[in-house]
Amino acid sequence: MKAFVFPGQGSQFPGMGKELYYSNQRAKSLFNRANEILGFDITKIMFSGSAEDLRATAVTQPAIFLHSVIAATCMEDFNPEMTAGHSLGEFSALVAAGAVDFEDALRLVAIRADAMQKACEAAPGTMAAVLGMDFKAIEDICEKVDGVVVPANYNSPGQLVISGEMEAVQKACEALKAAGAKRALVLPVGGAFHSPLMAPAAERLAEAIGRTAFHEPFCPVYQNVDALPTMNPDKIRENLLKQLTSPVRWAQTVENMIADGATSFTEVGPGTVLAGLIKKTAPEGAVEIVSVG
Repeated sequence: MKAFVFPGQGSQFPGMGKELYYSNQRAKSLFNRANEILGFDITKIMFSGSAEDLRATAVTQPAIFLHSVIAATCMEDFNPEMTAGHSLGEFSALVAAGAVDFEDALRLVAIRADAMQKACEAAPGTMAAVLGMDFKAIEDICEKVDGVVVPANYNSPGQLVISGEMEAVQKACEALKAAGAKRALVLPVGGAFHSPLMAPAAERLAEAIGRTAFHEPFCPVYQNVDALPTMNPDKIRENLLKQLTSPVRWAQTVENMIADGATSFTEVGPGTVLAGLIKKTAPEGAVEIVSVG
């Protein structure tokens, strides 16, 4: 079975989407429509902006979404039998599977990005990458640290990102290194994504999701919250909302997709981050992995 997967925040790069825009009329019309919906010239920032310009959450999230969805739209052999996306990429996966329309999803992504930025400003936090330690051991240490610090991204076996209050994350890093982690490194991010600190953003996103039409997808979508496939629009809504304050179970998602018959993974969008994580998660030689952007 063919699995198509979509990247999240961190995959952006200067010039992203420019080649698509100038080589495909369909892509050009979608990018131009996106400028109208967003109310600012995001294509100018994507094509000509600096890495710093692209790092702003209000730009990063819609930019990655646009690159991913438009790249999928322009593929001649886009025929997913299952989809998934990492964090923000879940919105791209839902559009790709027909669960939500392009324009509606873009509006949700823009609201999500703005709400997350405001939540970061209201409750400063950070994230840290932990390498070379069992998931359960990391979970146990996080539970013992005073303050808010939780697993945020189960990226691949031996790679987990934690998230929370700055002091709590720092204390967790010290405890993790003392317990044998190869690395526990605070990341240069703007906030504590996928943690309880994102609760205010979830409240705002809930209103927007409630106003948005969701449809039954034509193939299963594996969602971050539980790493399980669903084709139920109500469940999709619920999981999409929970995602902001819950961990991204990416390693478990890849494992479940393979167990359910995935024989190839095509990463669609900027970068090759997911391809690398899938290689670390899948049994050697078990699946074909390609990136298209």
